[in-house]
Amino acid sequence: MQRRTRKLVGTIAMLIFVCVYALVVMALAQSRLPEMAKGVELLFYAVVGIGWIIPLLPLVRWMERKDKSET
Repeated sequence: MQRRTRKLVGTIAMLIFVCVYALVVMALAQSRLPEMAKGVELLFYAVVGIGWIIPLLPLVRWMERKDKSET
C-alpha cells in the first residue's frame, strides 16, 4: 500500500476512533462523575483528554512508514 493511501485510510480510522472514544467518555462521565468530587472530575478529564493518543500511536507509525520503493 502506498503512503498516500495509508494516510487516507489512517485518517478515516482516526476520525472514527476519536468519535467513538468521545461518545464512550461522555457516557462514562455522565453516569459516574456527577457524584464525584471536583478533583476526581479534573483528574478524569485530564487522563481521558490525553488517553486517546496512546492507542493511535501504532496507527500513526503505520501511516508514516516509508514505501518499499523509497528504501
